[in-house]
Amino acid sequence: MIQTHGGDVYRYPDMLDFSANINPLGTPSAVMEAAAASLKNIKNYPDLKKQELFEALSEAEQIPVENLILGNGAAELIFAFCWAVKPKKALLTAPSFAEYERGLKACGCQKIRYAALREEAGFRLEEAFLSELTEDLDVVMLCNPNNPTGCLIDGNLLEKILQRCREYHIYLLLDECFVDFVDEPEKTTCKQLLEQYREMFILKAFTKLYAMAGLRLGYGMSRNTELLQKMEQCLQPWNISIPAQAAGVAALREKAYVAESRQLIRQERKWLQEQLKALGIRVYDSAANYIFFRGPEGLTEKLLKQQIMIRDCSGYPGLGEGYYRIAVRTHAENEKLIQIMTVINI
Repeated sequence: MIQTHGGDVYRYPDMLDFSANINPLGTPSAVMEAAAASLKNIKNYPDLKKQELFEALSEAEQIPVENLILGNGAAELIFAFCWAVKPKKALLTAPSFAEYERGLKACGCQKIRYAALREEAGFRLEEAFLSELTEDLDVVMLCNPNNPTGCLIDGNLLEKILQRCREYHIYLLLDECFVDFVDEPEKTTCKQLLEQYREMFILKAFTKLYAMAGLRLGYGMSRNTELLQKMEQCLQPWNISIPAQAAGVAALREKAYVAESRQLIRQERKWLQEQLKALGIRVYDSAANYIFFRGPEGLTEKLLKQQIMIRDCSGYPGLGEGYYRIAVRTHAENEKLIQIMTVINI
């Protein structure tokens, strides 16, 4: 079963969903209340300037408003980035998030090159990647931690990549949508390097951390204001709805929720990895809120019969049958998954 994205609860209702990497604590109540309270204003257009949300985000990220951009989900900003830059040649890793390729193809990118992440290296980005950064490239897109593997890029290697991008005038889209789930996000993010590397655009979203995928709210950061202005011109007006703006402002206040989420993910990720290994499954070293592993072919279908959805990764470039990704959920849900996987004798 080749999937483009996880989380298809509409075709597969009443399933225990491990296919979408959403915060297992669910949407904070204050976020839902803010979105609900905003409905009294839906007779109006959304705030075109998104002022309150921009100011709250600027304070949370400690980034000036002029260096921020908001989108209808991170995916909209990937496409806006591609249309703004209009690259002729781009470099992606295999595997990586599907929307990078789609965005590049949509804007007419003539050549998309793939750098394979080697299974022998645990699908980690290696030093050899630097040789892939050639002067003819316009764009490179990386995800840290990687989706679907969950592997982090070594910080020293990432700075070497940035240096090479600056030397060759290559734009770097760095997707940090899952960085807030890692153990030390403040040491992992490249946000502190934005001033030094104007070629970098950092992509983030409210989707996963605050479990608000249905509201579609993403954002980006760059010191290259010319790039951000071009991206803005590629976005439709009023792209952030009134409920999404209200929910975003409320979400940024949820400090305790974020801390609790990170602790839960850390504990449950370790437990799940150990349990999967005990079943004889090859598990790769994820630092995110999901786990990437290699198991028997047909596992997706077997688990669907047990009312459980997981992410079949066979459709990712560089992967084939037998590669899967599961979200880290609550302990009770994780226990149920392991119990069923044990019963069906994987």
